[in-house]
Amino acid sequence: MSLFLSISLESIISTVSGWVWSMPLVILCLGAGLYFSLRTRFVQVRRFGEMARLLVSTDKKQKTGISSFQAFAMALSGRVGTGNIVGVATAIGYGGPGAIVWMWIIAFLGAGSAFVEATLAQIYKEEHNGQLRGGPSYYIEKGLRCKWLAVTFAVCSIIACGLLMPPVQSNGIAIAFSNSVGVSPAIIGGITAFVLGLVIIGGVKRIALVAQVVAPFMAVLYVLLAFVILICNVTVVPSVFGEMLRGAFGMHEAFGGILGSTVAWGVKRGIYSNEAGQGTGPIVAGAAKVSHPVKQGLVQAFSVYVDTLLVCTATAVMILATQTYNVVNSETGAMLFQSPYGLGAPDVSYTSTAIGTLLGTNVANIVVAVALAFFAFTTIMAYYYYAETGLVYLLGKGRKENICIWILRLCIIAAVFYGSLKEAKAAWDLGDIGVGTMAWINITAILLLSPKALRALRAYEKDKKEGKEPVFDPDELDIDGADFWKR
Repeated sequence: MSLFLSISLESIISTVSGWVWSMPLVILCLGAGLYFSLRTRFVQVRRFGEMARLLVSTDKKQKTGISSFQAFAMALSGRVGTGNIVGVATAIGYGGPGAIVWMWIIAFLGAGSAFVEATLAQIYKEEHNGQLRGGPSYYIEKGLRCKWLAVTFAVCSIIACGLLMPPVQSNGIAIAFSNSVGVSPAIIGGITAFVLGLVIIGGVKRIALVAQVVAPFMAVLYVLLAFVILICNVTVVPSVFGEMLRGAFGMHEAFGGILGSTVAWGVKRGIYSNEAGQGTGPIVAGAAKVSHPVKQGLVQAFSVYVDTLLVCTATAVMILATQTYNVVNSETGAMLFQSPYGLGAPDVSYTSTAIGTLLGTNVANIVVAVALAFFAFTTIMAYYYYAETGLVYLLGKGRKENICIWILRLCIIAAVFYGSLKEAKAAWDLGDIGVGTMAWINITAILLLSPKALRALRAYEKDKKEGKEPVFDPDELDIDGADFWKR
């Protein structure tokens, strides 16, 4: 009886997850990204050089907050995770090579969404107990004057990012090391939980310090490894990119019949990976000390490019160039392409087998385990900060805030250790429900609030054109609720 109830519950959770992450959300994300790109006159292209320059810019007049680069690194930590390794394999396995092109498209358009939400996070940020806090809950309450929706977002962020998603990431780390070097998941889980505890007890400052070193370093090494594999398979590179482009638009002879899956899997995995519009990026953006909200908007748009156009593409080209993938029609179960390496369902083995063609199987498994560990660990750090910000928003100032933050820290440490020992598909689905709900709320909010971000952008560009240092004046732009900038 208990087994039947368990199966029924998992089935219900999986069904609800499918509803949340259904085609309407895919269309909403694509539509919002296109709308913001058009309204900003493709600021993610026009200001590309400035995005890179602003990474090292910070406002020394503000005594609180983290630097632009630290905010970029923390956002990159949240974006670069298991989705960049396992998620890419899944997109290819069920959508074919063309799914990667749709990941590029959603990244390009999503950079527009990331710009708007990060700019709004800066506009409506506030100083709280010596730290800067911002994000969807803050701009929904202050900008939309909708407290209940702001509270709903905060609750979803605490449950999904603080309790459900961290064990999924730690499970990936434990399995990778168990399979590659035979270390017990309990040992890996204990080490992961212990190191996480050392980091998060230091608060946002320590999280930012770790993120600014680990996230960019690992991303660069991973991309360089992919580049070496491409050089070793240089003769097939043109055909690889040709397959991706043909498959993306239904012109591939083998994958033309799954065009719907190609688009859906590419967009879904792209959204999951780069998090643009999801509402997590602006939580970090609100913590940065910058002299103008638009500056952090540009920095966060750049982080979307790094995640998808660099790290996800690195995984994809390794897999496709070495043919270490299968493609299955998810509706009929028919095998459309079968790897000569005898692989099964899409998972981390696609990437490790690809690297194994260069380094050998044993070394490749270790390399992937290490990469996955760093990517997943930094993602857990980011998850904790998202959850902590949601908790701080709900509780406000006072002694109870510190007590509840410590309870949250202990809960996430315990969840990480538990996830290392036991994989729960329900946790994936429940986390997806929470994150998907956050995306629905956030995209709706930034669509309604976007005129304020657009006004800030126009004023910023006007000052730049006149050769002046841009100054943000919310009163001049008729933006209410931006109290931080009126001091």
